Amino acid sequence: MKFTEQLAAAWQDNNSLLCVGLDPDPAKFPVHLQDKPDGIFRFCAEIADATADLACAFKPQIAYFAARRAEDQLEALIAHIHDKHPGVPVILDAKRGDIGSTAEQYAIEAFERYKADAVTVNPYMGRDSVEPWLAYKDKGVILLCRTSNPGGSDLQFLRVGAGDTAVFEHVARLVATEWNTMGATPGQCALVVGATFPGEIARVREIVGDMPLLVPGIGAQGGDIEATVTAGKTAAGTGLMINSSRAILYAGKGEDYAAVARQVALQTRDAINRWR
Repeated sequence: MKFTEQLAAAWQDNNSLLCVGLDPDPAKFPVHLQDKPDGIFRFCAEIADATADLACAFKPQIAYFAARRAEDQLEALIAHIHDKHPGVPVILDAKRGDIGSTAEQYAIEAFERYKADAVTVNPYMGRDSVEPWLAYKDKGVILLCRTSNPGGSDLQFLRVGAGDTAVFEHVARLVATEWNTMGATPGQCALVVGATFPGEIARVREIVGDMPLLVPGIGAQGGDIEATVTAGKTAAGTGLMINSSRAILYAGKGEDYAAVARQVALQTRDAINRWR
């Protein structure tokens, strides 16, 4: 099934626009999981099991695994989610971006080694750096557009072209009108737009129509749920993957951490739904 079809089914089946980010930091784990050889896998798998019916996607961040030589646990985690929760797609948050021949290897890593359903990609190097990702039939390619960090404005707000267009607007239009139709399965693309900039979410939605948006920045980063949903939802009340990571993952400190995470995920999903 195509990534966007998986996502649309999860929006409906779980009545959710919540994406649960999986950014495992062992220093923040409950004591009983610290220093365990498989602690990263166990922590994330229990979070996934506790929240799968509340989420439209899971988003493991590759750096949190690679920094601790836990790539094998990332592989096991994605396999676990696919096996136990096949209706919830997995987005590998890798933000890769390189020349075509190197991008081919990164695509093998994401889609063949880790078997992710979608991946985040940096569009800065242009069309030929994105084509290898789009060659994978049915996989999602989520391009950075207007990121949630304050420094994103250093480049993304620069004006380009005769029409005085911001770089993020140019990226949105380029992806929607050209790149989203050139892959193995047309309609593979989505965009990253931060919840910390609801005005830009609305502008991107205006440019790209119903294309899915991955929206980080609520929870620990302070993005406003009402403003995010109002700015980014489609006419059908979908179109968004609103990511929350730390606020859910580390809500509980004890052995009941997964149950506590579920409660926060439920509250977050329901808060999002109030504005759909």
